[in-house]
Amino acid sequence: MRKLIKAVVNKTGELVLPPETLARSGLRPGETFWVEVNENQIHLHPPITHLNRVYIEPTNMCNLTCRTCMRNDWDEPMGRMDEETFQRILTGIQSFPVLPTIFFGGYGEPLHHPRILSMLRQAKALGARVEMISNGILLREKVVAELIDMGLDMLWVSIDGASPESYADVRLGANLPTVIENLNRLHFRKYQAFKNHPAVGVAFVAMKRNIKDLPKVFEIGRWIGAQQFSISNVLAHDASLREEVLYEKAIYDYTSAHDAIFPKVNWPRMDTTEETLNAFGKTLNGQYRTTIAGVDTFRAFDTCPFLEKNSTSIRWDGLVSPCLPLLHSHQSYLDDHLRKSTAYTVGSLKSNTLEEIWYDPGYMALRERLREFDFSPCTTCNSCDMAEANDEDCFGNEFPACGGCLWAQGLIQCP
Repeated sequence: MRKLIKAVVNKTGELVLPPETLARSGLRPGETFWVEVNENQIHLHPPITHLNRVYIEPTNMCNLTCRTCMRNDWDEPMGRMDEETFQRILTGIQSFPVLPTIFFGGYGEPLHHPRILSMLRQAKALGARVEMISNGILLREKVVAELIDMGLDMLWVSIDGASPESYADVRLGANLPTVIENLNRLHFRKYQAFKNHPAVGVAFVAMKRNIKDLPKVFEIGRWIGAQQFSISNVLAHDASLREEVLYEKAIYDYTSAHDAIFPKVNWPRMDTTEETLNAFGKTLNGQYRTTIAGVDTFRAFDTCPFLEKNSTSIRWDGLVSPCLPLLHSHQSYLDDHLRKSTAYTVGSLKSNTLEEIWYDPGYMALRERLREFDFSPCTTCNSCDMAEANDEDCFGNEFPACGGCLWAQGLIQCP
């Protein structure tokens, strides 16, 4: 639901916001923040000093071997976060003026960590909002009871198919009936306990092989009481997944959101029929600037979603990265070219506090670069050797060069 907050321009031309809004957004006296202006709205972006979300990877180990997971093509050590590192995170989080949301998830299954329930409880004890993502297989009776009792705010569950066959085709070794049974149990136990938490979200990775299942996944989500759905394209880390992508044309719709030569189509809300959906789809081909009730559908271009959330990401071994994609080195396809993304860290909790890392001048400068996003357009150009890695780009940016990031073009999404 949209929430409007009244602001005032005083006699000297200064914008005055309510104190509670300033505190929640991290806007302190002397802070610099970015203002985004379009035809109908003005967006105030929180300052880069404001930490709003912390991603914690409890482990990069998993009980499944999903074909979509980039762990299939990396050569990195496996491990679990130790207690000392986790305690340093909790101590660091408490040093910030406003407690950030704590999200447990990375490139492993959080419930595969033997102390995950204790970690979640300790995070909730701080008074922070706490979320977790899981494949749902390990949501057994005891786990469900603990999650409800501790008041976990949000549980995301990955469901990539609507039938046991299509689900197992993606999440090798998984069992869709087990996941649904576990989520139904959670839904029923919440009802018995008169609790609304944890809220449930469904994460779906869309591919050619499973996109037809998405409407049924929506139905499954409604059955289990899901309140949110997060749809992402697949990150094609190998040649077989390259054939599964659903953004072969969309990846080139680069200039349509900004270039005034493209006609603008402003859609209203209307009934969804085959005819209206077909007509709407025709305006998403990169030859129009499409808006829905004045909201630009291409606003995600050249925007780091992890910066928009004012987030940081912590690997299982205590290394800190600016985003989830840079937690681990991996490869993925840009069109028909393989691109190597090397992991990038801004510090280690073994040697520095979270506060020291967050306010480090080098990390602050990186966040400024990401806000401007003055990187070469590797996702659409992809015509030189520099596009084959994130080491540097033709604009003179050094490691990490984010012009080839599919998250920054609104193609890949994380909850």
